[in-house]
Amino acid sequence: MRIGLLTEGGYPYAAGEAGLWCDRLVRGLPQHEFELYALSRSAEQEERGRVPLPPHVTRVRTAPLWAPADDGRTHSRRERRRFADCFRELVRGICDGGAPPAGPAPAEAFAAGLYGLAELAREQGGMYAALRSETAVRALEAGCRAPGAGRTLRQARVPDLLEFADGLERLLRPLSLDWYGEPGLGAVDVCHAAAGGVAALPGLVAKRFCGVPLLVTEYGVRLRAHYLGQGPDARPAVRALLAAFHVRLAGEIYARADLLTPGNAHARRWQERCGAPRERVRTVYPGMEADRFAAVGEDTGCGDPDTLVWVGRVEPAKDLIGLLHAFAEVRRAAPRTRLRIFATAAAPGYLADCRSLAAQLFPDEAADARTVGENPVGFDEVGGPEAPSVADAYAAGRIVLLSSVIEGFPITLVEAMLCGRATVSTDVGAVCEVIGGTGLVVPPRNPRALADACVALLGDPERAQRLGAAARARALELFTVEQNVSAFRESYLWLLARGSARADGEVPFARPAEAVVPGHWTTPTWTAAEPSRADRAGAEGATV
Repeated sequence: MRIGLLTEGGYPYAAGEAGLWCDRLVRGLPQHEFELYALSRSAEQEERGRVPLPPHVTRVRTAPLWAPADDGRTHSRRERRRFADCFRELVRGICDGGAPPAGPAPAEAFAAGLYGLAELAREQGGMYAALRSETAVRALEAGCRAPGAGRTLRQARVPDLLEFADGLERLLRPLSLDWYGEPGLGAVDVCHAAAGGVAALPGLVAKRFCGVPLLVTEYGVRLRAHYLGQGPDARPAVRALLAAFHVRLAGEIYARADLLTPGNAHARRWQERCGAPRERVRTVYPGMEADRFAAVGEDTGCGDPDTLVWVGRVEPAKDLIGLLHAFAEVRRAAPRTRLRIFATAAAPGYLADCRSLAAQLFPDEAADARTVGENPVGFDEVGGPEAPSVADAYAAGRIVLLSSVIEGFPITLVEAMLCGRATVSTDVGAVCEVIGGTGLVVPPRNPRALADACVALLGDPERAQRLGAAARARALELFTVEQNVSAFRESYLWLLARGSARADGEVPFARPAEAVVPGHWTTPTWTAAEPSRADRAGAEGATV
């Protein structure tokens, strides 16, 4: 089977967990051929290079979303009229209502415009100049002034429209790529988009024009990520236009995909809210490499029982400020307790704020007059001398904390569970689904509740040990690479077995394997070669 794997900002570039799970998937299915179609987000990402690829990756095609893509293509008068008609439909779908409850008409207009532009790009080449032309800007202005547009859109000015036109050209750039012929996405058996949003656009085009089944996996919902990623400095009209585009694109992806595999129930609820049919949604949890944490998870005696551990990216969404205030409450009840913060990455300004707050809340302490003081809060980096690996970071203590106010699928929480650690987490994202009763969960932005849960486990080491053992058993059952690869192997076979929408009407497995055996397999040659009993008797009589 040939799988076309679609990625954006991840595999095969060395970048984060999104690239790691794709690499585990590809390496776990060596019986299939994989073709990679990757959209890169920045020059820095491409400069970091690609991860080594296994031999059954037969093709790698890449395209940048960050660089200008003017191929010098200009349209004739007829093509410009065709572009204008399709683009007006797309804009009507974006500006009219801007949310799924607005009804089917805007969604249908968005789809008609999107596929019209895709067909024009397939026939005539790139649309860089057309999407940045005065025709496009005037169509955007008319859409924002239309009766169905929201108040924010009606306030859009020319700079807003120009900025959105620039962003829209980058978002629609996959429509103009030369990925859809043969060889290409038009010849694969299944398109697998490793994320929603722009990464799934080539899959939509391949399904529309080539009938290739589309599988979309979302471990972090792209629409939700877009909402959370909007900066405070963005222009309100541009922010509203981009949000409306992503809403419509998400709705089209969920409506057209043959199978959706969210990574948790939290992502599944987002998909169903945006129109995903429930019968085409199957939850597939991310797979973690359990062997990396086996030594720590099986050693029940490692780790300081009086040390709390936090691991992750130091950024505002992780609410380390609230964690430090909670730890101040913990120290009042359990003065011997220490907190160790291990950073996998960090936002420099936020890390400096956390260090400053820790120095204010916890002055350096000394055991006596001759001992150098030491702060009970330690800041270390994963990969440094204190924690050469992530497993070493979790091995530093018996209780692991997660204090986030925003979270999708909590990877660090699964790693702590594989290490057999008791956990105290905030109730955000998919935390409750992952924990499943094997840890303590408290409300977010509540340092008092977080402190009380920590004190409860510090005062009952046997309970903490039982929770850690139960957490490890749950993680080994649900969140391993083997479970993840097996689920996708079954998904690929299910998609292939249910038939094809290709123009030639080809259906997988319609011809049995015996049909390609040389000769006429329904009448074996040995039946014609061996004479019957009557023929043998007649032949014997003739010889006498």
